[in-house]
Amino acid sequence: MMLSKKLNSLLNAQVGHELAASHQYVAIATYFDREGLPALAKHYYAQGLEERDHAMRLVRHVLDSDGDLKIPAVPAPKMAFKTALEAVKLALESEMRVTAQINALVDQAVTDKDHLSRNALEWFVNEQREEVSSASLLVAMVKRAGEANLFFVENFVAQGGMAEGEGGEGGEGE
Repeated sequence: MMLSKKLNSLLNAQVGHELAASHQYVAIATYFDREGLPALAKHYYAQGLEERDHAMRLVRHVLDSDGDLKIPAVPAPKMAFKTALEAVKLALESEMRVTAQINALVDQAVTDKDHLSRNALEWFVNEQREEVSSASLLVAMVKRAGEANLFFVENFVAQGGMAEGEGGEGGEGE
């Protein structure tokens, strides 16, 4: 199976987007680590690994489709945050951006009548629903708790409150 040049190019770009998201999540995790919020740090470190896994899933698809893999340069992540709310909002904005990118990939696969790619990309569509939902929940919780009461958010995450939305299907971090 051969990918169209357009879809191949978009998939290569998406590998870079996923790797950039991975780096951004690590940067967010380090913010929470420094702030003494280990459960939130652990959550975002796991998100970083998950985004890397997403990139590798795309790499595998390009290679399995006899595509031309070119991994783009990845910009440096934002490292400094003034508040927890700023950090979790950035995570949500990232997930919204990735959702639009995945939608564009699916649109191109449909245009190309590349049903194998469209089918492979459906996993990402479902994953993005979970990612946006999880990120939205954390934004709402941090807003409600406020900076002075982040312990409540920390406790929720530590008690496994985010587990259902993490890791894609079955929480296995595919």
